[in-house]
Amino acid sequence: MSRKIAIRKKRQNRLGMFLVFTVVVMLLVVVAIKSVELRQKQEVYLARQEQLEEQIAEEEQRTEDIKEFGKYTKTKKYAEEVAKDKLGLVNDDEIVFKYEQ
Repeated sequence: MSRKIAIRKKRQNRLGMFLVFTVVVMLLVVVAIKSVELRQKQEVYLARQEQLEEQIAEEEQRTEDIKEFGKYTKTKKYAEEVAKDKLGLVNDDEIVFKYEQ
């Protein structure tokens, strides 16, 4: 009888070890799959981050250009250009040539 008990315990032990091994393997597979998914998400996020950083740099440059234009619009030269282009005004010492059509 003790031999039968020993054999039964040995089988139960093997079955338990097999179940533990199966659970560990399943966990490793799930972790590996999730790891791949996370790497893919990370690549997408890094690409998006680079794109946003480029947009930030472009907008900062645009802001600088707008500030420079704002300073330029306060100059006498800009006022003269607008007066000439939009209003057709000229300085006293300038001669205007008009073409006949």
